[in-house]
Amino acid sequence: MANIQFKALPSNSPSLFPENILDRIPLNHPVRLVSQVVDQLDLEHIIRQYKGGGTTSFHPRMLIKVLFYAYLSNIYSCRKIERALHENIHFMWLSGNSTPDYRTINYFRGKRLKGQIQELFASIVRMLHDMEYVSLKVQYVDGTKIESAAGRYTFVWKKSIEKNKIKLEANIASVLSDIDAQISRDQSSLGDQQVTDRQLRKLEDDYLPRLEKYEEQLEVLGDRNSYSKTDTDAVFMRMKEDHMKNGQLKPAYNTQISTEEQFITHYSIHQTAADTTTLPEHLEGFESHYGKQSESIVADAGYGSEQNYELMEGQGITAFVKYNYFHMEQKRKDKQDPFSVQNLYYNQQEDFYVCPAGQKLSFIGHATRVSANGYTAQVSCYQARRCEGCPMRSGCHKAKGDRLIEVNHRLNKLKDKARERLLSEEGMYHRSKRPIEVEAVFGQMKSNNRFTRFTMKGLDKVAVEFGLMAIAHNLRKWAKKWKDKAFIGKPGGKNSLFAINQAINMLKSTKHRLAA
Repeated sequence: MANIQFKALPSNSPSLFPENILDRIPLNHPVRLVSQVVDQLDLEHIIRQYKGGGTTSFHPRMLIKVLFYAYLSNIYSCRKIERALHENIHFMWLSGNSTPDYRTINYFRGKRLKGQIQELFASIVRMLHDMEYVSLKVQYVDGTKIESAAGRYTFVWKKSIEKNKIKLEANIASVLSDIDAQISRDQSSLGDQQVTDRQLRKLEDDYLPRLEKYEEQLEVLGDRNSYSKTDTDAVFMRMKEDHMKNGQLKPAYNTQISTEEQFITHYSIHQTAADTTTLPEHLEGFESHYGKQSESIVADAGYGSEQNYELMEGQGITAFVKYNYFHMEQKRKDKQDPFSVQNLYYNQQEDFYVCPAGQKLSFIGHATRVSANGYTAQVSCYQARRCEGCPMRSGCHKAKGDRLIEVNHRLNKLKDKARERLLSEEGMYHRSKRPIEVEAVFGQMKSNNRFTRFTMKGLDKVAVEFGLMAIAHNLRKWAKKWKDKAFIGKPGGKNSLFAINQAINMLKSTKHRLAA
């Protein structure tokens, strides 16, 4: 038998010069990038929240480092972060062996970072811009729904509340009418008095409290159509990643992001299921953080509305944004459909359409259509006069009476411009790149990082949590580029710590010049 030899176990007895285990962290480890980046962030807006007095507090810079690295490591639970501070040398190094408990970490995350995380995120994006990782000249925009931490079946629906409120108000009016009638008849018999007392008790103990509850629920709902009882900011939306795989409605938030080179350059959280209505607020947020707007916006058909096209055109943005039926229009079947509105002959000078049977659809007036976010569009209405008995009727339309069509001429002109851009060489390039930009980022967050449900409740806290996720994503991607280049400690190369400091100092000097 061969002589088997094993490696000697290190001694457990103390040594004169003990090893520093923190030296085991490689120089190009992502934790060092996190520390270096956070060291350069301006935290005055967070430090000003501390009132002073009493016991000492953990420094916010240390807690931010710990949270950034925790989310980068797919650790979202404050209890798990607390345990990592005792067991993981990377967390020990970041915290300087400080050991805040989970309550402290959770309070800092939910309270101190509320309203501040977006600026921290934007500061890191500015660093990426200075290092030429992103240009901020183009935004690939898309959204995804992320489930709330609320109970999945705690529904409050606006239509149901309004319907029940109307019924209750009718019951209250009926009771008050009966009481008034009895008073006017001046009936003072014992039986009548008992009936009146019962009605009053019913009114005070049941009807009025329920009415007050309905009014409070309608106030919470506002413009929304639903909310969850256990997270009143969440809205019920149909989820693609439904855990029961049956497309049920779940309380969720609509998260919108802009990406460039798969870095997240901006994000926003919305309480509406439709992506169309989120774009104005999203673009406004981008401009407010960076002081400028992108030259180009690339998005799918969920954003192709009249309001969004006009908004981008008014700001001089080149919009590579699809609209509904864009792909269907390119198919031969749709192009050859003689009954489709876009294929009908239109006489612009006399303002009428002609159907395949040769009948004129005359202009009969204008109508207004109001979108979910209050945008008013004007449509032109055209109607035929003799559809009865037409041999083509069955293929033309199914409605009773003569065919009526609505045409938004302004939107059609905007669609023509959008189609021309989308079919151009530049448009083809952006359309091919969009799926590997923003959709790949969402795929990584949900699949690789297992972030499919928020752990915090309320719009403000959800914004903090998603902000941490977005920062972690950018730092993870930055660290990968940084590690692959292996420029640690070398003055040359845009990935080195030296270069990071140069970019940050340049950013600070620019801010000082602008302030002066």
